Amino acid sequence: MTTNAFQIAVMAGDGIGPEVMNACLQIVNAAVEKVGGPGLHFVDAPGGAQHYRDHGTDLPDSSFEIAKDADAILFGAMGLPEVRKADGTEINPQLDLRFGLELYAGVRPVRVLPGAPTPLKDPRAADIDLVLIRENTEGMFADIRKPRGTIPDQAEDRCLITRAGATRVIDYAFQLAATRVRTRTDARRVTCVDKANVLHSMAFWRHVFEDVHARHPNIGADYAYVDAMALNLVKRPWDYDVMVMENLFGDILSDLTAGIVGGLGMAPSGDIGDTHALFQPSHGSAPDIAGKGLANPVAMFLSASMMLNWLGHRHGESHATEAAALIDNAVAKAFASGSVQPAEFGGPDGTSAITNAVLAEI
Repeated sequence: MTTNAFQIAVMAGDGIGPEVMNACLQIVNAAVEKVGGPGLHFVDAPGGAQHYRDHGTDLPDSSFEIAKDADAILFGAMGLPEVRKADGTEINPQLDLRFGLELYAGVRPVRVLPGAPTPLKDPRAADIDLVLIRENTEGMFADIRKPRGTIPDQAEDRCLITRAGATRVIDYAFQLAATRVRTRTDARRVTCVDKANVLHSMAFWRHVFEDVHARHPNIGADYAYVDAMALNLVKRPWDYDVMVMENLFGDILSDLTAGIVGGLGMAPSGDIGDTHALFQPSHGSAPDIAGKGLANPVAMFLSASMMLNWLGHRHGESHATEAAALIDNAVAKAFASGSVQPAEFGGPDGTSAITNAVLAEI
């Protein structure tokens, strides 16, 4: 085994969260054992809706400190629709982690796995290879932790775009575009997604984008209004490389991109900052199928692969990047062989069957 060892905060959460997390840890342990490292020490960090119901807090200080001290955070799913705070909002501790740890870049890779279903019938759907970058700490979510007002006849939310906040996430997008290994041969490119034709905040966002692009002259750039992008992601998503956008726009379009690659059960994500990073599947806690063994754990597996890849590049740990590639390839081979048909898509396979198929490929 490698001498490097990393502490991983494990936040399984609610609903299907513990089920997909348990499956994921099997996959991660098998992959790192296969390649000879790195050493991983998993530390449980409780939280979520059930924890709020039982203890009055969805993210205890002790769990936040575990996450803060960890080398990375592996996050399942948190929240239950019937459990809400006094102001009526749902339990959502991942937002507190994003703000508290400055996880400003929401990274959503979008690729169609061979053999996985997609609603797009065009054969070019096999060429989808894009990354959606969502600014995580500002935009329409800037004031989400402030108490809700008591005005009975109106409500408002501020859309905050600062130069510093926009610059760091847009720069992240250009840096990512410069290092991506493309499956296509066309030039690397970052697309600015905004609503600059209507909103002052979005016109400012575009201005910052132009300033940042000037520092990356070897990377192409183009622009799309968010409503047009919603159309383009359905009609021709294979045309895009990296796209970067405000918080709420990213929240919406990331679900759309999950849909074109088979669903939320296939969509990994990472929330990444300068010193901390959290990795989680894009799906929610799905309490309606919790405990039935039906959850698709693939998004959790691919999120763990993102975590290992991030750790590997951050710390110069080649075993971690090898383990990440092994997980990605094992998932792809399991689907390509036709041996995996998730219940999510009407097939017979639940959590255990999918996990075993990927383990067999590892």
